[in-house]
Amino acid sequence: MLQPPASARERWRRRREALASRLSAAPSSVLRFLAGVLRGSGPSPRQRWRRSLQLRVVTTTTLLTLLAVALAGAYLAGRISDQLFDSRRDQALAEAVRGAQDAQTRFDQFTGATPYEVQLQAQTLLGQLEGVGPDRDRRVLLLQPPGADPSSSIGTTLYSAADGPRTVPAALRAAVRAGGSTQQYQSVGVEGADGRQRPWLAVGSVVRVPIAGDYELYFLFDLSREQATLDAVQRTLLVGASVLVLLVGVVTAVVVRGVVEPVRTAAAVASRMGDGHLGERMRVKGEDDLARLAASFNAMADSLQHQITELEQLGTLQQRFVSDVSHELRTPLTTIRMAGEVLHDARDGFPPAVRRSAELLATQLDRFEDLLADLLEISRYDAGAAALDLERVDVGALARRAAEAALPLADRTGSQLRVVVRPAPGEEEGCFAEVDRRRVERVLRNLVTNAVEHGEGRPVEVDVAADEVAVAVRVRDHGVGLAPADAARVFDRFWRADPARARTTGGTGLGLAISREDALLHRGRLEVAGRPGDGATFLLTLPRSRDAELGSGSPLPLRPMLQITAAPRG
Repeated sequence: MLQPPASARERWRRRREALASRLSAAPSSVLRFLAGVLRGSGPSPRQRWRRSLQLRVVTTTTLLTLLAVALAGAYLAGRISDQLFDSRRDQALAEAVRGAQDAQTRFDQFTGATPYEVQLQAQTLLGQLEGVGPDRDRRVLLLQPPGADPSSSIGTTLYSAADGPRTVPAALRAAVRAGGSTQQYQSVGVEGADGRQRPWLAVGSVVRVPIAGDYELYFLFDLSREQATLDAVQRTLLVGASVLVLLVGVVTAVVVRGVVEPVRTAAAVASRMGDGHLGERMRVKGEDDLARLAASFNAMADSLQHQITELEQLGTLQQRFVSDVSHELRTPLTTIRMAGEVLHDARDGFPPAVRRSAELLATQLDRFEDLLADLLEISRYDAGAAALDLERVDVGALARRAAEAALPLADRTGSQLRVVVRPAPGEEEGCFAEVDRRRVERVLRNLVTNAVEHGEGRPVEVDVAADEVAVAVRVRDHGVGLAPADAARVFDRFWRADPARARTTGGTGLGLAISREDALLHRGRLEVAGRPGDGATFLLTLPRSRDAELGSGSPLPLRPMLQITAAPRG
């Protein structure tokens, strides 16, 4: 089947794509940029301006050069124009003086007895006056002043040539009549036969004509040649300025590229090193400043690679040590636990001091087992072996269970626990989400227990809410609070805000660190905010389903002002 011929637009699109493909393979960055322009892709001009130092330097230098050249060109053109005009004006004034004197002498020699005869002689004289001087680029006008006696008039306007100006500005005529024999001059523009304005210089004075009396005599000098000379000079200056600006832009681009290219290379190498390619290095060329920069950068990269490698090895050894020790302590701890339980069960038959020792032994064994369990959990996170067992769970019910588990501690400290659950949209009660029940319940127990322990007997509030995407649990106390420096380290392992403060619950120091890891494993967030003396607020935000994308918002706000976030990993 025959295909219809392609339209002109389609043919142009194909040619543009072919040209863009060839330019994309070019080694020049400029050509590759042109390829992006042809395809209509790539960054916007504003983005390119903000990202490219070379573009900003070249553009700024070119514009400043253009401004400087424009100012210098305007000054030179003005000076040349003034000099041309001044020279031609002085020459015209000298010729006009001679012409006026010659005209007055000849007028005095007229022999006509009637105005008509004088008019004929004056017309002949004007033609002769036009030819006086080295060039025939002037015209002569003889104008009757306003208010003259018509009976003795030889005509209101006499001129030497039909192709010249026949009028002069009224202001110049008034100045000539007021100045008498003193010369007055003014530049005028006269439209030529081709419709273009031609510049003239009009020089006038008063002469006395026999029978007719005073008349205004004007010599009009054509300045077209001077204007042509000035136009040629201006064109030359414009072309020279354009070439100069273009050369400055090209030279600046070449020079700046030579300086910026190593910086771009260093940025690219640093970016690849940040991605984990620690073996990337810059190429050292020559012995100039840029070569020393590349050598210093490579030395810094070698030092960083060595230190990072040592830290990685140390971290691996520490993780392995913690994991091995935790596993190796299992067997002796089990044996000690069995012996401790025997002693604890038989404590009633012991003397008081021994009975108290048996009770302390059982308590410390419980704490040691919790610490060992936490160490094993941390080692799983460090090894990347932690996994989720997702199921649909009512997070509100988990919050209530965590609060009930903390009630004995709340009774001892005098704190009141309040749990408020706001049902999710479309559900009559509860806030259901696909989470790992064991891990979320452990996070909530840690948060509620910490709030009661640091609440100093004041109320502890637990709020649960959900929207279409996320479920959030906020735990707030009104106790000692957190300083900004403390809030930034609250999720560190074994960290305590006040080392001298006794642990009411005998915690391991790993609870909040494990809680943060549990939140991140769910692709969620655990945030903290607080102020000294005003309590602390922890906000746990989790996606409601495994496919949900958690944004920056949360169903519950975080209070008060300061906020430190454990954000999801990359």
